[in-house]
Amino acid sequence: MSALLKVEKLEVTYHRVITAVQGVSLEVAEGSIVCLIGNNGAGKTTTLRAISGFLGLDDARVTDGHVEWRGERIENQPPHRIARRGIALVPERSKVFESLSVEENLDAAVSGRGGIDKARVFEHFPILNRLRARQAGYLSGGERQMLAIGSALMCSPQLLLIDELSLGLAPKVVDELVERLRAIRAELGTTLLVVEQNAQVALDLADHGYVMENGRVVLDGAPDRLREHQDIREFYLGAGQSSRRSYRDVKQYRRSRRWYG
Repeated sequence: MSALLKVEKLEVTYHRVITAVQGVSLEVAEGSIVCLIGNNGAGKTTTLRAISGFLGLDDARVTDGHVEWRGERIENQPPHRIARRGIALVPERSKVFESLSVEENLDAAVSGRGGIDKARVFEHFPILNRLRARQAGYLSGGERQMLAIGSALMCSPQLLLIDELSLGLAPKVVDELVERLRAIRAELGTTLLVVEQNAQVALDLADHGYVMENGRVVLDGAPDRLREHQDIREFYLGAGQSSRRSYRDVKQYRRSRRWYG
């Protein structure tokens, strides 16, 4: 599979002084599902916002490195231009228009640009069809996430960015979302880049994963490789006693053990 998206040595600065992401490099192959794993503050959301063009809303910009989409540089372009290229973002917050119905949210997402038929969205998320007349503000968290993903799909994105897929959702709902995203990839050919704190969920869904800590990528690989990595098992998968330490702390601890024998 060819690389649809390449991020090379990305640096993002907020308010012209605060560096939030430094030297991040990643690739997303066409037709793949890639995840970004990391704790709060690791730089995952900032990376997605840099790709999708939404940094300007937070007085931030890419100050070094670049974002390449199908061989063309797109960093620091406004969101509407990036969206027209085929990249859609499902944000962590403000996912839907609460005062509009489910159906009105889907209609608003197209904005005259064309996209898939609503019937396709309802096929992937049948509950939205049953709730199509309900005001979005009265939906559950899982229903809102489905509506947000469905709204993004209305624009027929080639790359779908999802920020915090499972945050605040029950395990049963998360399992359903994972299955729906697999089906969307298979049936629509959509490529996905998913930010997720729950490493188990991310690795069950993805073909390739990147681990971020303190604004940097510290490890990447196929899900099986990451699951077997001792530090990832200990910190992110709950197989050890380091639940209060970062991945970098674990590595430093192991180096000290080797150094002092």
